[in-house]
Amino acid sequence: MWFWLALGSAVFAALTSILAKIGIESVGSNLATAIRTTVVLVMAWGMVFLTHQQDGIKSISQRSWIFLILSGLATGASWLCYYKALQSGSVSKVVPIDKMSVVFTLVLAFVFLHEEVTLKSAIGCLLIGAGTLLMVL
Repeated sequence: MWFWLALGSAVFAALTSILAKIGIESVGSNLATAIRTTVVLVMAWGMVFLTHQQDGIKSISQRSWIFLILSGLATGASWLCYYKALQSGSVSKVVPIDKMSVVFTLVLAFVFLHEEVTLKSAIGCLLIGAGTLLMVL
């Protein structure tokens, strides 16, 4: 199941880029990000109530709150940078650079989460980096 959800994530992320590029044509990037974030907020809370998970809020630990808030701040910073980049750059160059997050994530997972780096994942990181360079140069 995780594979299909991840694939759906990739398809929706692709649609996000195309729809955003069209949508920010005459809108400031910060305003566009705020509108997008409001829609995401409504959708996320809608899913919480639809799946009856709202009572779980009481059992969230302080540590989880801190890291979820930090994650939200990182997401906000990412989206603000992404929309500003999309506004002035072409989608075909902005998106590959944005997807370098895969490489950064694997490195950070190794450093902070002590996840294993396999030969396969190291080669994959190198190929993603090389592919990104090929696409943006």
